[in-house]
Amino acid sequence: MPAAFAAVEDQLRVLTRGVEKIVPGDELARKLQHSRDTGIPLRVKYGIDPTGIDVHLGHTVPLRKIRQFQDLGHQAVIIIGNYTAMVGDPSGRDEARSKRLTEAEVEANARNYLEQVGKVVDMSRAEVHRNGDWFGRMSFAEVLNLCGRVTVAQLLTREDFAKRYREERPIFLHECLYPVMQAWDSVEIRSDVELGGTEQLYSFMLARDLQAQQGLNQQIGMMSPILVGLDGIRRMGKSLGNYIGISEHPYEMMKKFMQLPDNVMKMYFELLTEVPLEQVDQILAGHPKEAKVSLAKNVIAQYYDAAQADEAAARWQGEIGGGSLPADIPDVSLRHDQLQDGALPAFRLLTELSLCASGSEARRLIAQGGAKFGPEKTPIESQDQLILVHDGLLIWAGKKKYCRVRLG
Repeated sequence: MPAAFAAVEDQLRVLTRGVEKIVPGDELARKLQHSRDTGIPLRVKYGIDPTGIDVHLGHTVPLRKIRQFQDLGHQAVIIIGNYTAMVGDPSGRDEARSKRLTEAEVEANARNYLEQVGKVVDMSRAEVHRNGDWFGRMSFAEVLNLCGRVTVAQLLTREDFAKRYREERPIFLHECLYPVMQAWDSVEIRSDVELGGTEQLYSFMLARDLQAQQGLNQQIGMMSPILVGLDGIRRMGKSLGNYIGISEHPYEMMKKFMQLPDNVMKMYFELLTEVPLEQVDQILAGHPKEAKVSLAKNVIAQYYDAAQADEAAARWQGEIGGGSLPADIPDVSLRHDQLQDGALPAFRLLTELSLCASGSEARRLIAQGGAKFGPEKTPIESQDQLILVHDGLLIWAGKKKYCRVRLG
């Protein structure tokens, strides 16, 4: 029996893993049943703005979901936002993007993106569209007509715009066009399902309104949790330096996985692997280091192969993890309100953890190369170096002083 005609219950079991919200919640089963009855696959949309060139594990959460839809016989539709990228997604931002990309920059990024996306999505079975194909043809009168379908009051229901409005921060007119453009993409490609993060709810629902106005079937939104980065607090992102890129060398990926706070491993297993959740609970009940190795090998093998994942794990064990950590590392508590955006300057961190009695002692230790962090004992390079603090972070002050940070 073709995968496209699998029982709806079986499809739902696969597709709803790691999904935080489906809106409207009752429509997914109906759409899957209709697809099964008619033999017409669902059109599943995921949009990417090529504002950079590194695809990291945070990006792969919806990409893995679209691959699951593909494997069940549905149609993947990738939107390359070459026009929306020139606006810049305002989702979750406190201010407008300072730098707008040129068309040439966006296109160069898009080619690199598609090569990396092909490590997750079967591009031979996917449709790829650039939204400049339709926005580039629009006359100004057509743009005005599209803008006339959305009110300013509707736009201000977006959390990011509402926050800026309350704080009297500027909201630029071109930013207001972004969610309208994203929603219109769904009209153009006649999407049945759109994938993304929870911050995209407004755009997903606006797309439903525009589709209804055009007499089309309305899409549903499937939203996954935001994958936190290596600090265990903020969303994974290159600008925050807390990301794992899928094109990084396997050993570099392994080292980063081993820095993960213990309390985020379940999220990573659920969103980034196919390991059954009951098996995940068994893995997490064991030693955290072994659980991280298991997680890292599973994910690395998806982008390289099992042999390279095993090699990276063996190298890490030999060079860094080979029983070199003391068995009696003390826990020292820090409060979140002691941090500045999840980080602290190195000299302050050493004093807050009572590893150094004063700031001058901490500065002297750092200058002598005696201060380090993480299981791999990465040297702290300067007194003002910002250290991202997460639960379980190891800090070393010389050979005999060390601790594990516990955030409370």
